[in-house]
Amino acid sequence: MQFLITGAAGFLGTALSNRLAREGHFVRGVDDLSTGDPNGLSPEIHFTRGDINDRPKLWTLLQDVDCVYHLAARVLVSESVLYPREYNQVNVGGTVTLMEAMRDVGVRRVVFISSGAVYGEQASQPVREDARPNPQSPYAVSKLAAESYIQTIGQLWKIETVCLRVFNAYGPGQYLPAAHAPVVPNFLKQALLNGTLVVHGNGNQTRDYVYVDDVVNAMAAASTADRVNRQIINVGSGVETNVHQLVQMVIDATGAKPQVMFNQRDDRGPDRLCADLTLARELLDYQPLISLERGLQLTLENDPRFKIR
Repeated sequence: MQFLITGAAGFLGTALSNRLAREGHFVRGVDDLSTGDPNGLSPEIHFTRGDINDRPKLWTLLQDVDCVYHLAARVLVSESVLYPREYNQVNVGGTVTLMEAMRDVGVRRVVFISSGAVYGEQASQPVREDARPNPQSPYAVSKLAAESYIQTIGQLWKIETVCLRVFNAYGPGQYLPAAHAPVVPNFLKQALLNGTLVVHGNGNQTRDYVYVDDVVNAMAAASTADRVNRQIINVGSGVETNVHQLVQMVIDATGAKPQVMFNQRDDRGPDRLCADLTLARELLDYQPLISLERGLQLTLENDPRFKIR
C-alpha cells in the first residue's frame, strides 16, 4: 500500500513510518519539525518538511495514496492551556485542511490519532467509547473537535474514517522537552540522574500507560480493517496504574534511588483514566503485549538518552 503519515518525525509517527516501511509499503512522511526529528526515520521513508495547513503541498504528497495516518499535532496539555489559539490552528485547522486536500485528490481512508484525554473525568472506569467526552484542556478540546470534523467531513465526502483514542503512550524516542515533559521519560531521566521525581497531586491518580509497539500494532491494523468506518476506538493497555506504582516501577527498572517530592497544590487532570479495549479487540484484533514493567526496561535499553547508567 501507499501511505502518507502526517507528523511522521514525531514519537508515534516515526515508529509507525519505520514499521510500515519494513513491511514493504511505500511511505511518504510530512512534518514541520517543530518537535520531531527526521534522523530517526528509515532511509526508505520519503520525507518532506512541511506545514499541515499547506494545502498545495498536501495535494502533491497525497497523489496515489491509499490511506493517510494523521498524527500531526501539538500535544502538550500544559502548553495548550497557555496557547489555545495555536493548538486550535494546528490540531483543528490542520485537520480540516488535510480533509479538504484528501477530498480534492480522492484518497479513500484516513486514520486519525486522537487521545484518551478527550474523556476527562469519568464516573465509570475503564472508560468506553460511548462515554460522554469531558475535555479538561484546550488540547483535549482540539482533539475532540478534530474527531468531529473528520467524521462529519468523511461522511459528506465519502472518505472512510477511523479515530483511535490513544491513551498514555510511552517508549524509546518520546519527545522530552525541558518543560511539561511526559511523565514516563521524565521519571526515567530524573531517576538515572539521581534527581527528583515530582509527583503532582497525591499520587493516587491513575493512567493507562501503553507501550509504543502496541500502539503501532493498532494503527497498522486500522488501515485495512473491514468494519471500522466512522468508528472511534480506544487504544491502551487496559491496565490502570497510579503514580505511586509508576514511581516504584521506575526505581526498580533503573536501580536508582531518586528523591520523590509531592506537589500537592498542582493536581493535573482526572483522578482516574483507563481504556476499555473491548471494541479494539473486536474490530482490530488488538491485544496489548507489553506490560509497563517490560516497557520501561525496553525504553531504557533502546533509547540512547538513557545510556548513562
